[in-house]
Amino acid sequence: MQYLHTMVRVADLDAALDFYCAQLGLVEVKRMDNETGRFTLVFLAAPEDIAAVKANQAPLIELTYNWDPEDYPGGRNFGHLAYRVDDIYALCAHLQAAGTVINRPPRDGHMAFVRSPDGISIELLQKGEALAPAEPWASMENTGQW
Repeated sequence: MQYLHTMVRVADLDAALDFYCAQLGLVEVKRMDNETGRFTLVFLAAPEDIAAVKANQAPLIELTYNWDPEDYPGGRNFGHLAYRVDDIYALCAHLQAAGTVINRPPRDGHMAFVRSPDGISIELLQKGEALAPAEPWASMENTGQW
């Protein structure tokens, strides 16, 4: 058995791509438009996984955009996606500057949670050892749900 992808339904493809690619740093590796089914599939990978994706050895995120409007309250009970990151503080600062709320700040230098525009919870984990606690993160309270 091989893990292939996780599918996330999105209501606004442009907003989702801005979040996952421009803000979070994922890379679009494949796109399929299905006129009959009236949907678009966009497959994303972490930058360090691109070579493995080409060899079909890395999981992907599949953004499913249905052309006819639908409501997806609460992320349809989806848990979260998790990514290991090089510098959790730098990424959280970048996301915050782009307008993303840091729901669970990386107070411990190890873990943070944010949400996509569609309410999908994203866990960010520091690669290697936790970073030393630092402000503004160390004293920042949780915001919303994560």
